[in-house]
Amino acid sequence: MSSGDASSIPAAPSLTIGPAELALIGVTLLWGGTFLIVHEAMRHSGPLFFVGLRFGTATILALPLAWPVLRGLTARELIAGGTIGLGIFAGYSLQSWGLRTIPSSTSAFITAAYVPLMPVLQWLILRRRPRLASWIGVALAFIGLVLIAAPEEGLALGTGETLTLISTVAIALEIIFISLWAGTVNVARVTLVQLGVTSLLAFAAMAPAGEAAPPFSWTAVLAAGGLGVMTALIQFVMNWAQQTVSPTRATLIYAGEPVWAGIIGRIAGERLPPAALLGGLLVVAAVIVSELRFERKSPR
Repeated sequence: MSSGDASSIPAAPSLTIGPAELALIGVTLLWGGTFLIVHEAMRHSGPLFFVGLRFGTATILALPLAWPVLRGLTARELIAGGTIGLGIFAGYSLQSWGLRTIPSSTSAFITAAYVPLMPVLQWLILRRRPRLASWIGVALAFIGLVLIAAPEEGLALGTGETLTLISTVAIALEIIFISLWAGTVNVARVTLVQLGVTSLLAFAAMAPAGEAAPPFSWTAVLAAGGLGVMTALIQFVMNWAQQTVSPTRATLIYAGEPVWAGIIGRIAGERLPPAALLGGLLVVAAVIVSELRFERKSPR
């Protein structure tokens, strides 16, 4: 067959998984492991102090990376970083508060409920209507999350569950805000601002919330330090990757987070019923389905 004939044959459809998507998958793995760490740390620290320490550590770690370009910080980047930081503060503080009373796997599964929120928020804020495949993926993810969060006895919305469910709105908005400014701001500068704003807001909220600084604990310090490293890495990767990955696609990749959290939780001694395992498979299926493109064949 000649090269001319070969070039006329259309390429077979395939699922496009590039470096940005692989980076976000890696983020979900790290993200899934944070729930168990925070759950254990909440025995030694209040949620606001821990979030402040965690993101303060991340800010210090991010500073050397942002320092060479920090002079170019613009008002737009301050607004972007501040808005994203507000979303992170609300989401992580409420999530940490909830982890004081509920298991890490339950927190991860409820947190992933932000998946079905994304298309609606994306439509309202970014005016981007998701494709049919994205809606199908979101529906599968929602069903899977229902099975995971309430596999047998139904979802008992106690204080921890309620706070975690509210945090999903802030987390969804965080992802929307990142996509809103992606490609128009400097990633290093905005990441530094959002990490710093999150830490400052958490420490500033301690007094109004009546939370006192906890006694010194190596468990809390090491957990916050380790999560600070992970948080800095995660935020840099999210800001970089979402310059080319759409919000809906990113959200469905993030939906794999409870699967990783469930695996890590099982290793730590938590056990999931069969219905929850089925839910995890549906979440994975949602990610795959969201990559499919349904196109009409052009008439000959």
